[in-house]
This record gives sequence, structure tokens and C-alpha cells, in this order.
Amino acid sequence: MRVAMYYSNRDVRLQEIPTPRIGPGELLVKVRASGICGSDVLEWYRIKQAPRVLGHEIAGEIVELGEGVKGYRVGDRVFVSHHVPCNTCHYCLNDNHTVCETLHTTNYDPGGFAEFIRIPRINVDRGTFLLPAGMSYEAGVFIEPLACVVRGQRKAGVRQGQTLLILGAGLSGLLHLVLAKVSGITRIVATDVNEFRLELARRFGATAAVSARDDIPARVKEINQGRPADLVIVCTGAFPAFEQALESVDRGGTVLCFATTEPGVDLPVPINAFWRNGVTLLPSYACNPAEIRIAIELIRAGKFPIAEMITHRLPLEETGQGFQLVAAAGDSMKVVIQPFGD
Repeated sequence: MRVAMYYSNRDVRLQEIPTPRIGPGELLVKVRASGICGSDVLEWYRIKQAPRVLGHEIAGEIVELGEGVKGYRVGDRVFVSHHVPCNTCHYCLNDNHTVCETLHTTNYDPGGFAEFIRIPRINVDRGTFLLPAGMSYEAGVFIEPLACVVRGQRKAGVRQGQTLLILGAGLSGLLHLVLAKVSGITRIVATDVNEFRLELARRFGATAAVSARDDIPARVKEINQGRPADLVIVCTGAFPAFEQALESVDRGGTVLCFATTEPGVDLPVPINAFWRNGVTLLPSYACNPAEIRIAIELIRAGKFPIAEMITHRLPLEETGQGFQLVAAAGDSMKVVIQPFGD
């Protein structure tokens, strides 16, 4: 079968490898759509794994069932989660599924930028979800990133009446924006350095979309009747955004680090001010199966403008171009790879 083999952001090669053979309890899925995630182009993270077939936002069709598989049939349309938790360890039982060791060591074979993937037994058991009737494969690509956003906002305690500042209007920032509006948030400020992304933020309902090069704390107060933001969500790895977040959060507010920096970067936190003002600083990474189910229902219900978020649909042989589009963070948003051109 054909795969897009990652060597670097500028070197993604179309190659032939054997189609995976499945065992008992496993599935073989034909990949119909696979999204390029911002984390796929974090070269400092990915290059040490090269060469490798990446891709973890997939939707496809079951073409083969392993012995003993129940609940699925050949021809079923599915989303498959690449990482799955054990659901029984100390961390899972305390709603910290995303730090579960099993979640960090599971994946499908080889990766989503391939014609076919083998779904291990544990991923079949707790990471394979039927696509609702009428949901397209490309809409299925949004399930995993949206589920991560669902988790982040749940952890941050998003509620009506808050003022939200989103730093970074890439895909995750836009998903946070739309989900916040679905949750009843009416005052949302989005920032970015890219005017194309700022225009999308305005289109999707941001109260204001401003250049990240502006004085963000001052702009937020100007827009929010003199007050900082109740909740700040950092959706970019650019270090100045983390500094802006600390300076833009109100008393009793929360800073959610949805993105991360390169390793070894330290963020000076004004501990005394945060202690005195009751500010919460928290991270959010990945998602659990319950949040995936919520994301599926939100997409099924038409709450997200999926088609407007997709800017490029590319065949498997152009995956390298897709990587460069996402890495450049220019006039692109969601880039979807279609291994079979449909």
C-alpha cells in the first residue's frame, strides 16, 4: 500500500510498504480522510521519530474484521482514536485519562497518512466509533481535535457570562471559539499574527479579532469595559502568547495552556500576584472516550461550520505540500488528506 513517510516538514515521501495484516480482535480500516494536525508539524517533536508515518485524525471504512470482533461489520464507517486509556489505573479513575501510561503508548499501525491502518484490539475496544448517518469522512477528521477542545473547556470550567481571550486563531483556536459560543459565551476576543485567520475568527463570531502584535492586555480591557479576561486559552506555541496570557487574565480567572512551547522553555509566573488574585494556571492535553462521544454529537448536530474550516483537500501523494501549508501557518486552516481521492 501507499503511505506518506515523514522525514521532516520539508521531506514527506510517497512510499510503498506492506498492507498491515490483522490478528484476532483487530480491524483493518481503509483511510478515507486524514487531517494534518498542528502537532504533526512540530518538528522538534516529530523529527526524532523519523522516518515514520504520521497522522492521527482519521475517518475510514472497515474492510476486514479479525476473529472475535463484535459490534462492527465490513463496510462500517468509523472514526478511530489513535491513543486510548486503560480506564482502570489511578489516573483514569481520577479523570486524568490523558496522563495514563496506556494512552501514551497506544497507536494504530502505521499512521493516518496511509491507505490502510491496522487497529489493535485495545483501540477496537475503546477507540473505534461509528460515524453517524450523514456525517462525511472529512467531518470525521474533526472529531479528535474537537474532543481535545471539549476536554480543555470542561477542565477550565467554561460558563455563561465569562469573557474569553483566545491567543492563536488556528484550527484549535477557532474550535475553542465556536464551542464557547455554543456554551453561551458572548464576549470573545481572538488574536493572531495572520489576517487570514483573524478574518475567519470574525466570521465565526469573535467579538473582536486583533493582531497579536498589539498591546493585548490593553485591548482586552478596552473591549471588556475595563476588565481583563475571565478565561484565557493559549492556542499557539509562540512564547509571547504565554506572557500575554499571564498579563491578560482577571482576578479569579483561569489561563488554559492548550498549546505548548518547545522543551526547556520556562515561563516566569508571578506567584504572589496569582496567589493574591486567585488565578488558576492549568494545561490540557488530548482527550478521553467520553469527550470523543461529545464531539461526535456536536458535529452531528451541525454546531460547527466544518466545510468552512477546510481550506485544502489533497491526495496522498501531495501530503508533503500539506505539511508545508500547515507549517507555514499562512492562508490555510484545515488540510485534509484523501488517500483515495474521495
